[in-house]
Amino acid sequence: MQELTVSTGRLATRVLRVGDPGGTPVLLIHGNLSTSRFWDQTLAALPDGYHAVAPDLRSFGGAASLPVDATAGMRQFADDLHSLLQAPELGMAERRVHLVGWSVGGAVAMRYAMDHPEAVTSMVLVAPMSPYGFGGTRDERGTPCWPDFAGSGAGTANPEYVRRLAAGDRSGETLSPREVMNDFYFRPPFRVEPEREEAYLDAVLSTGVGEDNYPGDGATSENWPGVAPGTRGVNNALSPKYCDLSGLAGIDPKPPVLWVRGADDQVISDTSMFDFGYLGKLGAVPGWPGDGVYPPQPMIGQIRAVLDDYQAGGGSYEEAMLEACGHSPQVERPEAFMGLLLPHLEAF
Repeated sequence: MQELTVSTGRLATRVLRVGDPGGTPVLLIHGNLSTSRFWDQTLAALPDGYHAVAPDLRSFGGAASLPVDATAGMRQFADDLHSLLQAPELGMAERRVHLVGWSVGGAVAMRYAMDHPEAVTSMVLVAPMSPYGFGGTRDERGTPCWPDFAGSGAGTANPEYVRRLAAGDRSGETLSPREVMNDFYFRPPFRVEPEREEAYLDAVLSTGVGEDNYPGDGATSENWPGVAPGTRGVNNALSPKYCDLSGLAGIDPKPPVLWVRGADDQVISDTSMFDFGYLGKLGAVPGWPGDGVYPPQPMIGQIRAVLDDYQAGGGSYEEAMLEACGHSPQVERPEAFMGLLLPHLEAF
């Protein structure tokens, strides 16, 4: 595995790279509060014939902590990646690429495909964020619970977690980055081996923290739960106020899609432990106005509805669910994940 820094007119970032530059191009896109390191086992398992690159997105890892314009939704990240793939040192300019996106990276992959459908060979969406963003929507068509999208954005981040993240906390205490990673990225009691756990924790702790990065600037709302999306930073970019990828269903051409998810995912779920609608229903956020006003976000149903529209318009998708697996199939079930990924890549 080669590690290099690639600079474009938009961003300088670290890239992990494997394979022959003449091989089939694969772009691996990480999620929120992580880096390309979470693709280490996937990169190592790819056979000859592939040229895979896994960059760090802006605000994370070895990427410059440049401001995130939340009002662009996923487009700023997708534009960074498009510029990166034109860099001469990667040898991928003007080549079609397989997009493999995990969590928020799945949403970035959707945005990339919407903007450059002719440049995409296929998409693999790994526990992807809903096309309607994170938080604040009530049905499979992404209808907002409130007009100001209250309950989504930077204000929903736990302030104690943000404090510990900024302080570089390596403990295993409640709301520490290590505890959140092991309890929610993965399905307990799964743990990676100690050396890899420290490397993954390094990746989480490398997140840029602040109003321009993670989680972003907050805004208040008269609507429950009292917070609404601001205009800067990562978590605001995830808000359905700015992130609506339902237009994926109308792209042309339509690259084939593989959707992989864990059966016990607590992050991207119809009962997500990070969704204020579900937390309110559990009583963890006071004042919940009830299912009639603010139900839990049906994330899985939203993903499936958009992909069904995609298929109805002439595209194709396959859904694969891994048992005994949480939010990180490529880490928790690497052999099973590769058993799905490789046949998909080889077919197209």
